[in-house]
Amino acid sequence: MSAPLLEVEGLRVAFGDAEPVVRDVSFSLTPGRVLALVGESGSGKSVSAMSVLGLLPPGAQVSGSARFQGTELIGASADVLRAVRGAGIGVVFQEPMNSFTPVLSIGTQVAEAVRAHPTDLDRAGVSARVDELLRAAGLTDPARIRKAYPHELSGGQLQRAMIAMALAGDPVALMADEPTTALDVTVQAGILDLLRRLGRERGLAVLLITHDMGVVADVADEVLVMRRGDPVEHGAVAEVFAHPGADYTRELLAAVPALEARPAPATQPAVADGAAGDESRSERRSSRSGTRAASPSTGPAAAAGADDASRASRPVVARLRDVAVRYARRGDPTVSGVDLELHAGETLGLVGESGSGKSTIGRALAGLVPVVAGTVEVDGSDLRTARGRRLRELRSRVGIVFQDPASSLNPRQTIGWSIAEPLLVHGEGDAASRAARARELLTAVQLDPTWAERFPHQLSGGQRQRVAVARALALRPALVIADEPTSALDVTVQAAVLDLLADLQDEFGFGMLLISHDLAVVRQLADAVVVLHEGRIVERGATSAVLDDPQQDYTRMLLAAAPVADPTRQAERRAAWRAWEGVAP
Repeated sequence: MSAPLLEVEGLRVAFGDAEPVVRDVSFSLTPGRVLALVGESGSGKSVSAMSVLGLLPPGAQVSGSARFQGTELIGASADVLRAVRGAGIGVVFQEPMNSFTPVLSIGTQVAEAVRAHPTDLDRAGVSARVDELLRAAGLTDPARIRKAYPHELSGGQLQRAMIAMALAGDPVALMADEPTTALDVTVQAGILDLLRRLGRERGLAVLLITHDMGVVADVADEVLVMRRGDPVEHGAVAEVFAHPGADYTRELLAAVPALEARPAPATQPAVADGAAGDESRSERRSSRSGTRAASPSTGPAAAAGADDASRASRPVVARLRDVAVRYARRGDPTVSGVDLELHAGETLGLVGESGSGKSTIGRALAGLVPVVAGTVEVDGSDLRTARGRRLRELRSRVGIVFQDPASSLNPRQTIGWSIAEPLLVHGEGDAASRAARARELLTAVQLDPTWAERFPHQLSGGQRQRVAVARALALRPALVIADEPTSALDVTVQAAVLDLLADLQDEFGFGMLLISHDLAVVRQLADAVVVLHEGRIVERGATSAVLDDPQQDYTRMLLAAAPVADPTRQAERRAAWRAWEGVAP
């Protein structure tokens, strides 16, 4: 094995007079190998990585040692750090849309990174270098990408452009901070494959910062698990996953939703509500309600995933018939010919890649996009023909849980105000009753009702998402649209939010449309699945039928692209995905 490029020993980081947020962290980066830094939000992953390059705020107090190719970086001068940044260690940040300047083209910004390091290239040479970097990052049309602005590219294209920028200085090491968060499974698989290829072909040492244990199993050689600033376990990925030595590591692995069906035990013991077990969450929920999943069929009724007798006893809360949505006056519809039916108490998962039409269908049910054909029924009435008071009533029957609660909650208002705002908009109750309803909902989502006076920034990501769920339930909706409700959450927080949604559905009986790119989340929560591709339904049926025995190649490709938290199984799945995509091993 090659000598380490970066050796970190006894790293400690503190801000002001507070207790250190990172304590005694040690690791090394070796050419051609990937070290994953894993833990929940607040564990100190990103702080540890950024402290090495001197990228923390001025008040940060960093001690310990970080030697890069023999040069000490802790306490180093600005000139020394500037020479290492980019040229020695490149950085891929978590959210490329926030990292790129929106008013400059991608080519201009990558060229800026090229010129930031000593070069004798003229203008034409810099342009050729930009194209070379974009191709190295897997962008096959560099001329178009170079001229594009950030908003004109997909999330996966932006992340590849960010990787191209990180390679501009020909670094020997790469720090990638949550490089696949919120990306669709196929895009994520492509980015992970790119990181593996770069490490192999260029001999890059990679530090991968992530909370996704499936990503760790897919791409990493070693893993360092952190909790609340402390390292709790460090070792080879295969060994740590097979024989975790720390309780916290076992908790992280246990919290990962299972994508693949688990073998049923010889006897079926009773499973307590919310407890872990061999059954999926939807199966446990169905067993408590006396229903079972239906076999797949080709009609829209199959989407609810329960047998006909059981479904007939529950009202239809949402129905789409031959729906088409077109955003522009001309051109092809974004979605076309969509038929869906959802009953009270059922969860329907919508899956597909970016641009497949998942969120568009959700917005159609909320009356937020131009439906140009078909019928959109909510609670028995067509949104397309409803007017005035009836339209307002129908919209009050729909609650929405958005992907990022930090963006959907008003930062200047208390969380109690945010929860009660739908009641105010629809003229329900007086101030006292609305405040009481907000406290009641905080209790329902397992938060302290006295937190009604807090502001969003005073809550964690998982707590903010619980507030978003409470807000969606304020008007007692018949239909809840959950659009990627857990994609940016840590695995343990994600597990808690998923259990919360299932428990609240049991209690309140709403139908739920679950929009997600995470097939494991869909398996855990949904009764049935609809697979979308380029605006059309390509497969539908009961969750277990679609995920265990997919009938369409597109569905098989989605499943092959999704990583699982098992290095051995993931190696097999990676080979299957490469076969689907035609990627060389």
